[in-house]
Amino acid sequence: MTTSSSEQGVSLGMPQLPAPAYPDDVRTRLEADAKEIISRYPGSRSALLPLLHLVQSEEGHVTRTGMQFCADMLGLTTAEVTAVATFYTMYRRKPSGDYQVGVCTNTLCAVMGGDAIFESLQEHLEVGNNGTTDDGKITLEHIECNAACDFAPVVMVNWEFFDNQTPETAKQLVDDLRAGTEVSPTRGAPLCTFKETARILAGFPDERAGAVEAGGSAGPASLIGLRLAKGETEPARVVHPRGGGTEGEPPHDPSPTEHLSSHDAPQDTSASDPQHPAGPTAEEGE
Repeated sequence: MTTSSSEQGVSLGMPQLPAPAYPDDVRTRLEADAKEIISRYPGSRSALLPLLHLVQSEEGHVTRTGMQFCADMLGLTTAEVTAVATFYTMYRRKPSGDYQVGVCTNTLCAVMGGDAIFESLQEHLEVGNNGTTDDGKITLEHIECNAACDFAPVVMVNWEFFDNQTPETAKQLVDDLRAGTEVSPTRGAPLCTFKETARILAGFPDERAGAVEAGGSAGPASLIGLRLAKGETEPARVVHPRGGGTEGEPPHDPSPTEHLSSHDAPQDTSASDPQHPAGPTAEEGE
């Protein structure tokens, strides 16, 4: 028994019509922004990535209209623009929520509880990966790495950090976002919507009061490597595996091959580790 092309989801009919144009007032505004972006680059084609962020800030995702606009502004074909827009995961290809919630499920975050967080959010929000809630508030996505391993497990909302999460704190976070309750990232700029984030990524300044002054940095586990690279030394510090030390056993000097990670015996989440309090600390050992 064969399956028809229509049943397979293959269309053999008329080709897709050209993308509709932006309304005149929208196009005029976007053209002014696009020309400012293009002027920053010696070659106009280099402006494609920020232009895609610009059109994403208009509709919340990169539409066919947005890709046609980018092609027109840069003298490219829509195929060339589409090839780039579909390569990078930061460009959404379908309507998305006001808040892009990304859960790191790469090695360390997964071991520390990232997989459990992602599974609990899927169940709690009743969406799958890249799914958006019915109210249009949350799009859930698993992310390979948030580059914040020393704060694992990490959740990002519109690319702002929420460190040392648990399934419970992550569910409270998305509930607050859906309810319109103000939430603050662990570090970095105050939270804004996905469209506002896209405009900032296009290269336009964040005009919100205090946003530029807000900051954040790597945690102690990362900074100790930087200090060692600079030739700075610190006293040796032994961290026993969780529950692995013998009661009353005195500290000992580590051998050159001894592993000093506090993750030797990871638990489900960092909340279960009294030596890994939530939030960044200023210096190792404080």
